[in-house]
Amino acid sequence: MTRVVHKFTRRVPKWQPRVTPVKLDEATPAQLDALKVTPSNTKVSDYVLTLAHDVESLAVRSPLFNAIMYDEGGMSRAERELGALAASMVNRCIYCAAVHADRHAQLENSTEVTDRLFSDGADADLNQRDAAIFAFARKLSEAPPKATAEDMRALRDAGLENEEILDLILSASLFGWANRLMHVLGDPVRQEESQ
Repeated sequence: MTRVVHKFTRRVPKWQPRVTPVKLDEATPAQLDALKVTPSNTKVSDYVLTLAHDVESLAVRSPLFNAIMYDEGGMSRAERELGALAASMVNRCIYCAAVHADRHAQLENSTEVTDRLFSDGADADLNQRDAAIFAFARKLSEAPPKATAEDMRALRDAGLENEEILDLILSASLFGWANRLMHVLGDPVRQEESQ
């Protein structure tokens, strides 16, 4: 038995697509070419195989995803994950929130920040830099005009440079789009244990 997951957690659920993913052994040459650059260069997920139905979009999406989340320079990987987590929490994307919370915890070797965020949300007691990053990404994800000049000052006061702020905007924006695709194309589910 499976159930749709509704609560934020670092335990990454299975993502169950509503559209049958492309089967690698049946993929067209164009699909296989687009699948060569998977996000973070990891195994090809059901999500990416579902996106492979639209080859042109996938061929652009994966390199863009990798550039925003994994390129060197600018904001740290953990902080990009924090921006993606803020967007995913606002958008109630349980799957993406779990993935990015788990990655953040791994990169920081600590679950403290994600524990606080999942427990207290926007009221979480974070250090100045993490608080400014999370608040800005959250407001940007709720409605871009909510991210004000005051929020930009908070980012600068926390030590963020222009390149880092751009990385934060890109990571939060990317997940505004990705979360909506996840919601429409499938559901986060957990296998219920037999009783």
